[in-house]
Amino acid sequence: MGDYWSTDRGTGSHSGGRAGGTTTGGARALTAGILMVGWVALLWALEGIDTATGHALDTYGISPREVAELRDVVPAAFLHSGWEHVASNSVPLLVLGFIAALGGLRRFAAVVVTIILFSGLGVWLTAPAYTVTLGASGVVFGLLGYLLVRGFVDRRPWDVLIGVGVAVVYGSLLWGILPTQSGVSWQGHLFGLIGGVAAAFFFRRPRRAPDNLVTV
Repeated sequence: MGDYWSTDRGTGSHSGGRAGGTTTGGARALTAGILMVGWVALLWALEGIDTATGHALDTYGISPREVAELRDVVPAAFLHSGWEHVASNSVPLLVLGFIAALGGLRRFAAVVVTIILFSGLGVWLTAPAYTVTLGASGVVFGLLGYLLVRGFVDRRPWDVLIGVGVAVVYGSLLWGILPTQSGVSWQGHLFGLIGGVAAAFFFRRPRRAPDNLVTV
């Protein structure tokens, strides 16, 4: 397939009710934390297997415009081209994934699947010929896009504030959608970002009518 490697560098009483809400929030945070720590641990374990086998897993990266390579769209998002690559993706994936997973695991799963498909198919369609692309940074960019717009789409002020905080901390990553660095899949970044924004619209929360709504 050639020797070019796109590395993608880069959710009772008044007091009793409050206690119940706190417990639910704590349980969600614990679940989200366990999920993301497990996900990142899986990425490191796969890179260990890849290294031990002489990079045998790299064959599951995406080679563009080859029909058989469509089956690699999903596994490519969990593989990396070296320890430095997986390390560069681990912290932003852990942080952004944790924040997104606090919104509910089913919604989070749907968002992640959407991002992986957008990013992987975008790479498959537009990456340079004779390249192999793999890495989780498409998911990172997708989660970034999702969190940036989710609050506006759902019209939830708290999520808007979260999006602003995410923009302050990780907004500089957006430069990664530009073709400025050789060997880095800006295509994966760009289409991952698009997938995250699309997921915010696909899986928006329905708005409830006000309890005191009066019709005539």
